[in-house]
Amino acid sequence: MKLENYDPLAGKQLQILDAEGKITNKSLEPDLDSETLLRMYKTMMLARIADTKALQYQRQGRMLTFAPVKGQEGAQVGPMAAAQEGDWLVPAFREMAAMLYKGIPLKQLYLYWYGNEIGSQFDKSLRVLPVNVPIGSQINHAAGIAYASKLQGKRDAAITFIGDGGTSHGEFHEGLNFAAVYDSPMVAIIQNNQYAISTPRSLQSKAGTLAQKAVGYGIPGIQVDGNDPLAMYVATKAALDRARAGEGPTLIEAMTYRLGPHTTSDDPTLYRSEEEVKAWQAKDPILRFRKYLSNKKIWNKDKDKEFDDETKRYVKDIFKEVENYPHPTLDEVYDYTYAVPTRELKRQKAAQQQRYEEEGDQ
Repeated sequence: MKLENYDPLAGKQLQILDAEGKITNKSLEPDLDSETLLRMYKTMMLARIADTKALQYQRQGRMLTFAPVKGQEGAQVGPMAAAQEGDWLVPAFREMAAMLYKGIPLKQLYLYWYGNEIGSQFDKSLRVLPVNVPIGSQINHAAGIAYASKLQGKRDAAITFIGDGGTSHGEFHEGLNFAAVYDSPMVAIIQNNQYAISTPRSLQSKAGTLAQKAVGYGIPGIQVDGNDPLAMYVATKAALDRARAGEGPTLIEAMTYRLGPHTTSDDPTLYRSEEEVKAWQAKDPILRFRKYLSNKKIWNKDKDKEFDDETKRYVKDIFKEVENYPHPTLDEVYDYTYAVPTRELKRQKAAQQQRYEEEGDQ
């Protein structure tokens, strides 16, 4: 597929699979084998079930603040299916589905939201950076990794995600501008889920699309149906091919929707209507992909029921392990704040250590 055929200024959006699971553009349907298609679907389902359970655990006081991914699984799994093993994933904080597909164990993701530093210590061979909460700074991280890959003569690319609200932050501009100037192999994916917490997309930017922001950097931009995993795969594959050919970064706007709250601290009923949510529920990426697989005769209701039951048991077992995992030590609480602890941090740690010792004497 040629990215230039989808000029974001023309308002043309890439879609291959519609909400009913039917192919709308046969010429662009990717030739993916059954194993890959099923892995994509099962990862999306695992993310959805793990997401639902995490929300419940948080409400029960058994997990800390959590950022749900429900509704955005297709926008994440499609791109990661297009990536190669050596490519880097540079996430923000809502990329559970992407991280699961890249190979991060659910246990580690749960440990992160449980407040344990082990949840950020990934297997280095997976090439996944830890969760990034400061808005936009992951774009600079990805730009740096991509530039390093180019300097070293490697064909590895960096894939990074950001929300629609994040495109208004300075580091979004700085990272994209740097990557564009140096033709760095980076793919930046905007997950336009329509809201930056409670601020709607209409108040976030005057631009007709967020993809057209690419014009200012002299790079391709494309708007994609983000609830269509196949379209996200195809767009990302084309962007990665460009990157590996030394043609620089690409900006992809995934039109999707956050079906749940921004985080567990948020109440979305205060700023969006039930009718709007229902309209987007009909575009659910998991429902349409399930129909697609069923039409291809590689999935059915019985298999789905069996996998659903099996995955729910798996998620519950994983969280039991997380709850029984050793609590972080005092060293772990303080030693990962800075590469070199500051004087004030050392003072706080010493004071806390003394407090623990005094309490132990009581």
